[in-house]
Amino acid sequence: MRREAVLKQSGCRHYRSQPTHGIGRYKHLLPPEPDPKKKDKLPRKEIKPSSDHEYGVLNLQVSGYNMILVEHYSQYVHNLCSRLSIKVQECYAKPTKTKEVMLMQEHSTKMFLDAMLTTHERVVQVTGLSSTMAPILMEVLMMNQPEGVQLLVKEHTEADYQVRFKGRPELENLVASMS
Repeated sequence: MRREAVLKQSGCRHYRSQPTHGIGRYKHLLPPEPDPKKKDKLPRKEIKPSSDHEYGVLNLQVSGYNMILVEHYSQYVHNLCSRLSIKVQECYAKPTKTKEVMLMQEHSTKMFLDAMLTTHERVVQVTGLSSTMAPILMEVLMMNQPEGVQLLVKEHTEADYQVRFKGRPELENLVASMS
């Protein structure tokens, strides 16, 4: 009777026929892992204002049609900022945008699909860029910018934060109908 009571308390038998099994167990010491299906919402960070000699939060937006070029150039921008001791706050990808190019034949009203253009965009968010370092950074970035890749530098706004996420109109309609 005593052995059965001990087995019921522990819940499972880790070693009965093999006494060395279970010696290195440590999972019971770790905190439980969060469910990977549940995604936490990103916390909002306050936007640091700029001063006379230092920029606040800047977005270096890299965009183009070739995903490999865009990805490699954004990595280059990130590594360059790290080497120049410019603090990179965040790097993220924006949702891809697809455009259809339609052509119309001569003497016809019928249009047919010619090409699908996908625009890929990456953002490197930089904070604390000094006004003396900004022209140096921009000159190096523009000298090494590959063909077909656009670089846009602008201050970070709340609208830029919202553009990161894809819209879900079906979910929004359901929430609106429930309330």
